[in-house]
Amino acid sequence: MSPIDWATRPLKKYADFSGRAPRAEFWWYMLMLIIAFVVLMIVESVMGLGKIFATYGPLTLVLMVATFVPSLAVQVRRLHDTNRSGWWLLAFYLPYGVSVALTVRAMQAMGAGATDMSSVGIAGIVMLVSLLIGIALLVFYCLRGTQGDNRFGADPYAGEPAYA
Repeated sequence: MSPIDWATRPLKKYADFSGRAPRAEFWWYMLMLIIAFVVLMIVESVMGLGKIFATYGPLTLVLMVATFVPSLAVQVRRLHDTNRSGWWLLAFYLPYGVSVALTVRAMQAMGAGATDMSSVGIAGIVMLVSLLIGIALLVFYCLRGTQGDNRFGADPYAGEPAYA
């Protein structure tokens, strides 16, 4: 398969959370997304499109929404390829979301004149947990998939030359 075939495969398997995704599929897709986001951010900057949400303009937000499900699906399938459950993603996203919510709450409280900073400290600890799980996920994404069949399906490289 060509790099473009690998990169577009998650879009063709839009919401398919079952089976396995080899490293080539995952990493070519991620590279394609990064390039698309950078190009759209440059276009938004040149066109003077205002930022809607933090640093994102309308075009990048559309791309983010359009690729949310296939991105999640390819992450789950990549974990499946290493014989790990997709629930690892919840272990990352849940503490991340909690830390963001706690940070927003602390900022609102500071704006109202509150001096209790305990929620900022808790948010920091929860964010650290999310960071550590994120590092573990990155390692899992880089690992070679299970050779042969595993509990999530057949080897995606079966019948093709091995990619080390």
